Amino acid sequence: MEHKAWVLPAALFLATGSLVAQIPYSSTALAANDTEGGSYRPTPTIQSGPVYGGPFSRVALGGSLTTLGPGVQITTNLADHLNLRVSGNGFHYGTTFSTNGFDANAKLNMVSAGVVADIYPFHSGFRISPGILVLNNNKVAATAVAAGGTSFTLNSVTYYSANANPATGASPLQADGSLGLNTTKPAFTLTTGWGNTIPRNGGHWSFPAEVGVAFIGSPAVNVALSGWACQDQAQTQCSDVTSTSEATAQEVQSNLAAQVAKWKSDLDALKTYPVLSFGVAYSFAVRGGGRPR
Repeated sequence: MEHKAWVLPAALFLATGSLVAQIPYSSTALAANDTEGGSYRPTPTIQSGPVYGGPFSRVALGGSLTTLGPGVQITTNLADHLNLRVSGNGFHYGTTFSTNGFDANAKLNMVSAGVVADIYPFHSGFRISPGILVLNNNKVAATAVAAGGTSFTLNSVTYYSANANPATGASPLQADGSLGLNTTKPAFTLTTGWGNTIPRNGGHWSFPAEVGVAFIGSPAVNVALSGWACQDQAQTQCSDVTSTSEATAQEVQSNLAAQVAKWKSDLDALKTYPVLSFGVAYSFAVRGGGRPR
């Protein structure tokens, strides 16, 4: 009887222990505290923070449409609020037009490359971007011909292009001109915009936009004339415009210089060339970048 008295409590104890062992364990379950009083604390939750894996840990590749021409950009992160961006732009376009009695064939060539520091002073996409246009070959070149007998004006004075005449050597007037948007090399740039091409939240796509100026200096305008010009439509007072002794040639060259000065004055506002840009970029991690801090 004495043995039967302790067998029953032991069986109950073993059965209770078996039931407790079958309760599933959860990471949020109460953990035993070794402090006096037996209180419990929940398992802490890991919060994901801004993505930043150190300098050069992320790279973004993008394209843009700008007033410097279509371009491509490569960006990398230097610090939590600072990116380094390298860009290149290129655009070529040819057209014909008439001006001041000349039929012109013009070619626009825009080739540039720059380095920019994108500074993000706030926890947002707003940025300030100082930079340098290290390569600037933006220019317009044109060749124009005034057909024989056609009138043209220089400095508000009307002249006539000579007809071809083998006996005198006369030939219609031709002009070769260029407009250089690159007087200052390299040129300082300053823009502001919105959109971080390397999102600190770990995203990949961005759509940056910016506006600002490039301090390229006053545009350079150059025009050279060749051929013959006449002071009257009957072509009784004509001369080779390259002559240094004939009165008509000297008058034409003087009015050409005055006309070029007017063109330079009209274009002087372009010395702070406007920069507008809209683009898209895709960023990705390198060297283990992109993990939460």
